[in-house]
Parts: sequence; structure tokens; C-alpha cells
Amino acid sequence: MKRILVVGCGDVALRAIPWLVRRFRVFALVRRTEAAEDMRRLGAVPLLADLDDRRSLARLAGIADAVLHFAPPPAQGKTDPRTRHLLAALASRTSLPQHLIYISTTGVYGDCGGAHIDETRPARPRSPRAARRVDAERQLRAFGRRCGVGVSVLRAPGIYASERLPLERIRRGDPVLRAEDDVYTNHIHADDLARLAVLALFRGRTCRVYNAVDDTEFPMGEYFDAVADAFGLARPQRLSREEIALRLPAMTLSFMAESRRIGNRRMYRELRAHLRYPTVSAGLLAARQSSALQSPLPT
Repeated sequence: MKRILVVGCGDVALRAIPWLVRRFRVFALVRRTEAAEDMRRLGAVPLLADLDDRRSLARLAGIADAVLHFAPPPAQGKTDPRTRHLLAALASRTSLPQHLIYISTTGVYGDCGGAHIDETRPARPRSPRAARRVDAERQLRAFGRRCGVGVSVLRAPGIYASERLPLERIRRGDPVLRAEDDVYTNHIHADDLARLAVLALFRGRTCRVYNAVDDTEFPMGEYFDAVADAFGLARPQRLSREEIALRLPAMTLSFMAESRRIGNRRMYRELRAHLRYPTVSAGLLAARQSSALQSPLPT
């Protein structure tokens, strides 16, 4: 494996690329010239293209031995045409990637009533947002089986980092659910998710799903309390489900409609992962001490 294509150059990709460029020739798919300059500064080769424009993707055929697919689906609909366009471009030549890693979401499980679940739980998405991810996963698994490409899917929960904390919501006074109405949420630090994506390139099994979650079992309100405590802020007000529906937008409320506690034994066992931040408490401590976290991957 010598050439890697990164699709979706957001926060998690930016944490993985510095490690990757020291070992591989890295191509980064970007839509904007400004982003292309950012990729050059990191040592990657930018490719200007758009997943919404199939014709712009022709140059991707045969370009890489492995693909890290971090790009989200569109904001509308129940399918993911972006993944469909990407796979069509990759399959347009006989030279196919050996591995493809996709970051999906634990939202595909839907509401589990706070139950402990693992990767054997069937996907039952309740929102169009999660349905689009299920569609992407199905496309990728079918592509892997049809073309002999090793596809691994990482299902990520709420991704956090020093610059991805709900500090503005807390300062604004947004409420959270009272304990008796609260839901369980799951988390992963962005540094650890970047590292897990790289580990999956080398250790992920074909057509395998991995829950990319840390060891914390937190009701959502306790997570917000922990963030507030770490930064010396007042804890959010607790309200009933009926009261909070009058205060928060629909998108925010949608994350309070599902409760699940997600197991990560497969991640530890098969990827042999060692999380830098195995708990939210560890991640918040680091965020409090420094706003400039270093590379998630060893040198």
C-alpha cells in the first residue's frame, strides 16, 4: 500500500493526514482552491473535484491503493448519491483500491431504549440523516463484495475535541433533559477517531462494522454537566421532555430522541486499539489544559 486517497477533508481527516503523509503518497479530494492550499501545506496532493458532480471524479480511477471515505451524505433525502458517485469512479478501471474505510454514525441503530448494544444490533434508523448513512453502508458493502475490496465501516457517535465542545450552548443557557427523561449518549475524541480510521486500514476485516466509541456511559445531561464543570461554567438547567420541546430547535431535539449504550469490544479486540482518551473525563482534562492537541498518531 503506497497511495491513499482521502475523501472528505474535514476535522478528522486533518488529524490523520500529517501521520499518513510521512508514510504514503496521499491524495486529498477537495472542492475549494483554499482547501487545496491547506492540503499542500500538510504534504498531501490536492485533487479538485466534487462528489455531487460525477464528471469531476473521473481522475480518481486507479489513483490509490486505499481510500479513507470521511465525506457525509447530502443534507436531504434518504440515499447517499455522493457515495454512489465515488464508487462508480473508483470502479471505472480494473485497478481498484485494496481497502476502503468509511466513517458512518451510531445513529443507524436508532432508539434502543438505553439498552447495551454491539455491532450485531440491526440498523433501524429513525431519521433521514441516519437513513442516508445506512444507504451509504449498504452501497459500500455491496461494492466490497462485488469488486473484492476490503471495506470496513467505523460507526462513530458524538465526536468531540477541545474545539468541538458544546460551550456556546452552555453559555447561552440551553437546557438539557432532567434525569428521569434523559438519554444515554456515546462519544469519541476526534484524535482517537482519526487513529481508528488508520488502524482499520491495516487491521480492519472485510465487510466488518466497528463501533468507534470510548468507554464512557453518560446520560446526555451528565455530559453537559461534565463540560460545564471542566470550564467553570454553570451547569445547564434540567427540564422535562415537554418543557424542553418548547425551548430547543428540532435538530437539537432529534439527538434527545434516541438512547443507547454502545459496546466497543470488537474495536479493541480486532483493531487492537489503544485510545488516547478512553473516557470523556480524560478528553476534557486535556482540552482544559491545552486547546492545541497534538497529532493523534505516533511518529
